[in-house]
Amino acid sequence: MRIMAIDYGDARTGVAISDPTGFLAGEAKTIHQRDLDQVVEELCRIAKEYQVEELVLGYPKNMDATLGARAEKSRILEQKLKEATGLPVILWDERRTTIDADRILSSQGVRGKKRKAKVDAVAATLILEGYLTYRRFQQGRSSLEA
Repeated sequence: MRIMAIDYGDARTGVAISDPTGFLAGEAKTIHQRDLDQVVEELCRIAKEYQVEELVLGYPKNMDATLGARAEKSRILEQKLKEATGLPVILWDERRTTIDADRILSSQGVRGKKRKAKVDAVAATLILEGYLTYRRFQQGRSSLEA
């Protein structure tokens, strides 16, 4: 089962796709688009191309767990994706993913425009890795309880 994670932003949207088993994070890319409908269209195209069965959408919470304007934008995207793809959309707490992605790229010597262009794809990969780890943990717990 392929899973696609999305880090939605105003100017760029990061996308990360798992391997076919849904066990490892694989390919990552960035959609450079501001128009929400065009972002949805591109996400639908990618989901179809990779035969994605589940979407994980970064849900930006404030550090105190309150919700702000970015969270509302993610909720709107969630609804549009559900309608357009028919796939389940899981909202995933994305606190600190962009900060961590920026730190990763900086430690690799990626600077300036190159870092700005890649940070959203790396953040999407971090969202995906967090979700895949959670799934493995849940599956492990289920097998222990059986």
